[in-house]
Amino acid sequence: MAVNEMQLLEIQREANKQVNEYKFKLQKSEQDIAAFHGSISRLESQLLRYKQSTEGYEKNEDEMRAEKRKLMRDLRSALDRIEEVEMTNSHLEKRLERMRASRTALAGPS
Repeated sequence: MAVNEMQLLEIQREANKQVNEYKFKLQKSEQDIAAFHGSISRLESQLLRYKQSTEGYEKNEDEMRAEKRKLMRDLRSALDRIEEVEMTNSHLEKRLERMRASRTALAGPS
């Protein structure tokens, strides 16, 4: 019987050793899970901040595009006005030259 008792004690020690190993592994896994949950929370917060930044940048980009369109319209208008003024100036210069020529012709040879 002593042999059976020794075998039984050895089996019990081995079982206790395995139970303790499993308990340690369970604690380690629980720590890992807690760390993962912390990482997930941190990453979700970071993602939220990035989304908010992106929305702000997109809004800013839209505003800049609208401002660019307005400036392009103003530029086209200014260029059209310059062209109009240059045409008027050219017309007036020709008219002035004709008036000078006419005046010179009327004055005749002196």
